[in-house]
Amino acid sequence: MAKMSARAPALSDPAIGALLADIVEEAGALILPLWKSGLTVLAKADESPVTEADRRAEALILMRLARWFPDTPVVSEEYSSQFGTPDSIATQFFLVDPLDGTKGFVRGDPHFTVNIGLVEHGLPLAGAVGAPATGETWFTGSGGAFKRSVGTKPPQRINVRPWPAGQATALISHTMKPEARAELMAAYAVADTQSMDSSVKLVRIAEGVADVYPRTGPTMEWDIAAGHAILAAAGGSVVTPDGRPFAYGKCADGFRNGPFVARGGPPG
Repeated sequence: MAKMSARAPALSDPAIGALLADIVEEAGALILPLWKSGLTVLAKADESPVTEADRRAEALILMRLARWFPDTPVVSEEYSSQFGTPDSIATQFFLVDPLDGTKGFVRGDPHFTVNIGLVEHGLPLAGAVGAPATGETWFTGSGGAFKRSVGTKPPQRINVRPWPAGQATALISHTMKPEARAELMAAYAVADTQSMDSSVKLVRIAEGVADVYPRTGPTMEWDIAAGHAILAAAGGSVVTPDGRPFAYGKCADGFRNGPFVARGGPPG
């Protein structure tokens, strides 16, 4: 983990991505010892699972963001599940998912992530995604998107890959049914699919190891804002199925997302 500077960058400063990366890595180090530890799993109001790891990570992230950006509101998953989402939101705000992929975390899978995204005027401006189990962190920075791994210095620039005609790979959820998978492969002219959990799908496209991630099932804004920021910085996009910009700050909808398509390089 990089050492935090004494002063926070301005929200418009590209350096904010590296600071958010420091925070997600600190939160990841806090929850990693709880992975595979037999944590008690509780049910939230929507019946989704929550553990002590979710709560500890969120508390740390909220404390850090309050320290560095005291005037910027934060919409976070666990707080929102307990107290509800705000009815209105500022032009700039953070979206926080302290542990995306809680079900996988409980099962012992390694694909859980810690996510912080910064939104401005409804679009993702900056973000960081950390994968504590694999020691990988992706974040926005000056001129693009970057990845750093434990034991690897300095951070490496990442980019989406050109669409590999006839060999494109789509990322899907583990629960996708075979008939839906076949429809997806035909609709996007992909040759292969890979099952993957959480926001890792977005950053894998950003680093050029896959090409498209169509999502029709429910998600929340904090699930994807950070990954969206990184994917966009790497040359990719997240749009609605009909190609419109994908917006954040949907207060009237409780910050719920509709369908979207995340992709790397455009089809040739």
